[in-house]
Amino acid sequence: MKTFNKKGDEGETSLLFGMRVSKADPRCEAYGAVDEASSALGLACCLSTPQVSNIVRSIQEELVVLSGELALPHPEDVSRLKNRITAEMTGRLEETIESLEMDLDMPQRFILPGGCPSAAALDLARATIRRAERAVVRVRDQGLLPSSEVLHYLNRLADLLFTIARYEEGVSAKDDSPN
Repeated sequence: MKTFNKKGDEGETSLLFGMRVSKADPRCEAYGAVDEASSALGLACCLSTPQVSNIVRSIQEELVVLSGELALPHPEDVSRLKNRITAEMTGRLEETIESLEMDLDMPQRFILPGGCPSAAALDLARATIRRAERAVVRVRDQGLLPSSEVLHYLNRLADLLFTIARYEEGVSAKDDSPN
């Protein structure tokens, strides 16, 4: 497969199943932000502990599914998808947050990202997910979102990424402490 096809040179792209839209379409904005977050998560995965890397990889796989829902031409096309974001996926994010919080003293004030490289990458991904979430609200407001579970998932994902970043900072602090 070629890397380029020149079909997007005039500012249009294809959604799933071939419908052409402007690259400024709110769906493109939303799945583009999700793609950016996944890239930041890829960096975080390379910098994180094995436990966090495993969590991040599964999140990246679910973000591919989520992007597919955002790239639908019409909400009713959702029945054509093999996989969708489910309440169970959102529930797993919540369970992971709760599990990690048992081992953490969560900050009681605002934090400055950058406590360690992996946490900084996770915080970048979290901020990008928040932008994706705002873009998905615009998609929903235009009647183009097939399921509100996408919003639930993104909201919980941002919470999880905050929690994982704090976890990584805690691991980093333990590694840096004198024996």
